[in-house]
Amino acid sequence: MVAVMKKVSDIFKEKEQTYSFELFPPKTDEGYQKLIATIGQLAGLKPDFISCTYGAGGGNRDKTLEIVERIEKEHQISGVAHLTCVLNTKDQIKDILTEIKNRGICNVLALRGDPPKDQPNWQPGPDNFKYSSELVAFIRQHFGDHFSIGVAGFPEGHILCPDRDQDAKFLKMKIDAGADYVITQLFFNNRDYFQYMDRLEDLGIKARVIPGIIPITDYHAIVKFCQSCGAGIPQKITAVFDPIQDDKDAVLKTGIECCTVQCRELLSRGAPGVHFYTLNKFHPTDVILPAIRR
Repeated sequence: MVAVMKKVSDIFKEKEQTYSFELFPPKTDEGYQKLIATIGQLAGLKPDFISCTYGAGGGNRDKTLEIVERIEKEHQISGVAHLTCVLNTKDQIKDILTEIKNRGICNVLALRGDPPKDQPNWQPGPDNFKYSSELVAFIRQHFGDHFSIGVAGFPEGHILCPDRDQDAKFLKMKIDAGADYVITQLFFNNRDYFQYMDRLEDLGIKARVIPGIIPITDYHAIVKFCQSCGAGIPQKITAVFDPIQDDKDAVLKTGIECCTVQCRELLSRGAPGVHFYTLNKFHPTDVILPAIRR
């Protein structure tokens, strides 16, 4: 009998605020073994759940599910398997979900996903899902309440939908289709998050919207990533990090300080927790989480 961990939606019934991590499947065996050790360290921080991303087109699907299984079986922590629409047909999606269910996993993060680098112009056909709201509805139709379903939210608007009001309406479509909760894209200006929450409240959305947070440990890398995903870097961040951008120790120290301040404000003003994008590292989450945990 496969042991099933708690659904994230059930964890929410027990806790007003949750603390969770995101990992990604490494590309090499060496990286995979290193991640297994890191998971053990992160488990010691007692997160409420840990999610694992899913490579474009499903190239890392098996590793994703192996990692989620390890999190659950070896550490008794609820795992969340990311699932994307891109490249997969509806029948393939159904098969993947059946495999996830058969492995005893009951939490998924339903995403549209980005086309892989070797097929940047891929477009969905009649047998593919175009939007993550369609994926959510499909999961509910075929698997009922087996899965707790999370979806992505974009406080600054999606890079393909910078109209923030329209983007909020797209999120409502995901919730109406059956999603239980939301994890946001990274952001550095808390005002963006709270204004996002106001827009969602105006639409009648009551689902939890957990801030996705990344501490700045490599300023150059963060600037490049934010440019690619459409997240903004506010002037107050630029003013602090520009003068020290080439001093790794100073960036790390300042990044920890800024992230701690950001998280404390979010939690004190009612955010339902924090989801850390760990980049498969134990540090600096090991410093920040104990400093903010309520």
